[in-house]
Amino acid sequence: MALHMFSNVVPNSPEVAGEGKPRRSFLCPEKLVENYPSSKAGVVTTLYENFLEGAHRSEGKEFLGHRPIVNGAPQGYEWQTYDKVKERVTAFGAGLSHLGLAPTGKLGIFAINRPEWTMSELAGYEYNYITVPLYDTLGVTAIEFIVNQTEMEVIVASPDKASIILNMKATLPTVKTVIVMGEVTDALASEAKQLDVNILSWTDVEKNGRDQPVEAVHPTTEDIATICYTSGTTGTPKGAVLTHKNFVSTIGSFHIMAKHGKFFIPSSADTHVSYLPLAHVFERLCQAVMIAGGTRIGYYQGDTLKLLDDVAILQPTIFASVPRLFNRIYDKVMAGVQAKGGIAAFLFKRAYNTKKANLRKGILEHALWDRIVFGAIRARLGGKVKHIVSGSAPISPDVMDFLRICFSADVYEGYGQTEQAAGLCMSYRGDLTPGQVGPPQLCVEVKLRDIPSMNYTSQDKPFPRGEIMLRGNSVFQGYYKAPKQTAETLDAEGWSSTGDVGQWDAQGRLVVIDRVKNIFKLAQGEYIAPEKIEAVLAKHYLVAQVFVYGHSLQATLVGVVVPDAETLKLWANENKLGHKTYEELCAEPLVRTTLQKELAVFGRESDLKGFEILKNVYVTPEQFSIENDLLTPTFKLKRHQAKEKYDAEIERMYKEIA
Repeated sequence: MALHMFSNVVPNSPEVAGEGKPRRSFLCPEKLVENYPSSKAGVVTTLYENFLEGAHRSEGKEFLGHRPIVNGAPQGYEWQTYDKVKERVTAFGAGLSHLGLAPTGKLGIFAINRPEWTMSELAGYEYNYITVPLYDTLGVTAIEFIVNQTEMEVIVASPDKASIILNMKATLPTVKTVIVMGEVTDALASEAKQLDVNILSWTDVEKNGRDQPVEAVHPTTEDIATICYTSGTTGTPKGAVLTHKNFVSTIGSFHIMAKHGKFFIPSSADTHVSYLPLAHVFERLCQAVMIAGGTRIGYYQGDTLKLLDDVAILQPTIFASVPRLFNRIYDKVMAGVQAKGGIAAFLFKRAYNTKKANLRKGILEHALWDRIVFGAIRARLGGKVKHIVSGSAPISPDVMDFLRICFSADVYEGYGQTEQAAGLCMSYRGDLTPGQVGPPQLCVEVKLRDIPSMNYTSQDKPFPRGEIMLRGNSVFQGYYKAPKQTAETLDAEGWSSTGDVGQWDAQGRLVVIDRVKNIFKLAQGEYIAPEKIEAVLAKHYLVAQVFVYGHSLQATLVGVVVPDAETLKLWANENKLGHKTYEELCAEPLVRTTLQKELAVFGRESDLKGFEILKNVYVTPEQFSIENDLLTPTFKLKRHQAKEKYDAEIERMYKEIA
């Protein structure tokens, strides 16, 4: 019986030396998707029309919800309807026009996720302003670079971020107006007056626009929707120029996938929790997809440590997140099972193995085990989640299986980058094969380019391998005012390089296997992909985070390990060290030697090669975080900064090995 193919070679595509032929999803063999049909009439071609579509589908139901903080305590969710938000967005957009912002003018947004963030963006979509998100985790230097490169005059900001902008005003000559999401305090007003900056509240701008309406100049599909700056792991931020078509074509791809039963289209009966940074394209695409279906969007209260408290109240049906969070849930559940032992562990393992076997038959639910074993785990995400989407970084097959088993939900893995408005690949509903990210989205075609230095070629057997390249309607226009960097990523024929290594599996699905940029050679000539090793070691129950380091002058790898505080405490109790604090345990020689030995065994059991095993480790209690500049805002490790921070420890580890 012939295998079902999820993608096919593009007909009549030419042979190009050093490349495989491009492939498209089997759902769009002839024409790439640009837009999607409206439920009213015609087609949806811009993000403003996408909002109108959602408002129509919602039939006046709830849209944006937040938890007011009263005397330091979060209250229940308060909601605004689609109709109310539409009215406010139109008024706010008109108010911006009265402040001198013209169509295609740059509108800065600087805040964590909250209703005013989304409403400001929607006003940009209606009046054809170009939104430019800012986020302070980039650092002051990067904010200065972005504001000045875009010649930004108007910034919408929360009170704390408004203060940052005013403190930086001496280096931001173009900024004329700061609009505060909330109250303009006397201190902010006084500082703004001294700096000759016009400062207003969001509601004041809204009122001005309501009192003096302005006819909006709506965007076209080719107009720029946003300039989204990527932090990367080193260097100056790059502003990816993304059009309305870049986003809408991906939404259209989801619609056709859903029509064929390969995805879902959210409805007004669904709820999405918004906590991933709106400054990044993944959450913005998520919101655009939710809006298209008239879905409710509830915002977290602003503290990721309290996210699960918000989720318990909100009870989302759709949960989009990054592997980092899913890995933590997986680790906590598995460590808890191990700690309980006895009949509880026996029941969990039996239930888990039964459902895992059923996954291979395409069965997600189990009447008995879902009720008596997995109900408490499902409650961690509110108890009503039907759809889970993982994106931003690769997720391990074990964790994908875990999510399907414990939550009985459809779990999708998306793959994309800022430069494609996050629209590159998505696994299909009902396809429970772990380790793959599905075929190309219906708005792009994908090919693999040979990487001779890494021994990856499009002629490899049994599966073609190479750098992932794509072309199509979600691909960005280039980097803002950066022609050299644009040329390095985007060629004359529209092919965009990703820097990731992929392979086509037997059924034409893409598997992301490596990273072009983050590889290095050891002294004996072996290539190392540290992210792959880190993903394996991070699954060990004692590990919270790990940084793998190697050098072409060294023959071995070393690592910096941040232990999991809870599981380390359990281990300490079993080893007569329970009286010590977490910090003291991290400095304990027995912890270090145990971790090194356990990770070596675990690595071999996980099929790591001998040269991929850590020969020495340094244990630290300090988490890698955005705040200490070791993680990007999308929680990717900043390898250069980690190397600088732990340089002395790395040198000492190599001396000990020698």
